[in-house]
Amino acid sequence: MSRPDHEHPVTVVGIGADGWAGLPDTSRAALRAADVVIGGGERQLGLLPPGEVTAERVPWPSPLRPAVPGLLAAHAGRNVAVLASGDPMFYGIGRALAETLGPARLRVLPHPSSVAYACARLGWPLEDTETITLVGRPLDTLTAALHHGRRLLVLSSGAGTPAEVAALLRARGFGPSRLHVLEQLGSDREAALHGTADDWPHPPGDPLNVVAVECARAPGAPRLGAVPGLPDTAYENDGQLTKRHVRAATLAALAPAPGELLWDIGGGSGSIGIEWMRVHRGCRAIAVERDPVRAERIARNAAALGVPGLRVVTAAAPAGLAGLPVPDAVFIGGGLTAPGLLDACWDALPEGGRLVANTVTLESEALLAERYRRHGGELVRLAVAHAVPVGGFTGWRQAMPVTQWSATKTSANTPAS
Repeated sequence: MSRPDHEHPVTVVGIGADGWAGLPDTSRAALRAADVVIGGGERQLGLLPPGEVTAERVPWPSPLRPAVPGLLAAHAGRNVAVLASGDPMFYGIGRALAETLGPARLRVLPHPSSVAYACARLGWPLEDTETITLVGRPLDTLTAALHHGRRLLVLSSGAGTPAEVAALLRARGFGPSRLHVLEQLGSDREAALHGTADDWPHPPGDPLNVVAVECARAPGAPRLGAVPGLPDTAYENDGQLTKRHVRAATLAALAPAPGELLWDIGGGSGSIGIEWMRVHRGCRAIAVERDPVRAERIARNAAALGVPGLRVVTAAAPAGLAGLPVPDAVFIGGGLTAPGLLDACWDALPEGGRLVANTVTLESEALLAERYRRHGGELVRLAVAHAVPVGGFTGWRQAMPVTQWSATKTSANTPAS
């Protein structure tokens, strides 16, 4: 008769490239006591000696994440151990298990991560080194982390990753960056390859590798800062672009924070959603754009600027908002006069959510003035002028002023209906 499920917490054992020999006694004991060991295929499960670990061995299916609940349920009542590479809670299976089971049913026995080994080999302080994973994620994810002088560690998805990273660095103006590919970290087969992105000389090597990058921008390459207000030239656009200075003011009013979700309504070139996501890797955004050509352009801009996870919905608002996850903030950059749009966006926000809307037309300005009277917030006019040649002199050319309404939803400014 099987014992109750709660008597069998799942033990997650971190293991390195050095295999069984590198495990402490506590981890070895957990694996010896297991009825079933779940791991990442024959390579990982093969690190366990049959004479020491007699448990049934089960490889994770692919895709892994959706399979977690069903696989654990299939072995309910048994003593289950899960093998994970390095530290299970650092870009590992530990997160999915914790979210599925809850921390009370999880026992984690970590091993030094490949990132810890890499920093030890290179002499890089771990707290000053940014880590980006390309395991199951687009290569363009790396772009947002490229800043001159920064040190990055890239978790590879396979043997081809170093050459792909080198190609992306060249394409983004970081060809002089120095690369160190560290293979089989912690094992007796450990090796290192070195070079620059501009002339990366090495063929694909061991699939178990970490790419260390010393970022160096090429002379004349565009410099993209870490705060909102990127140069307008950073975007492919057809003129439907929130210009740089207004964009910076708009992002300040939206006030992005890690983990929050933005709806960017009337996405245009995608600049607001893109710069929202560049603030922090945890920021999420959905761009809603009715024009399919512009929607495709938004996706290209997002990839080029390092946030390929920006979701693009090709639909007209407000109808296209149905079914979207609840936003923390909403930006309306176009279509303000569409019937019901402002009310739909306001109603979608939870208490504490922010709404920011920009316009250059009198008709839309009247709508924003009415919402300002109803809900409060701030109503401001943003005026920007640029110095331009006037004959042999210099004068100011005024851009169209932008009226901006911003408000935070509260119980005080949203009476119960």
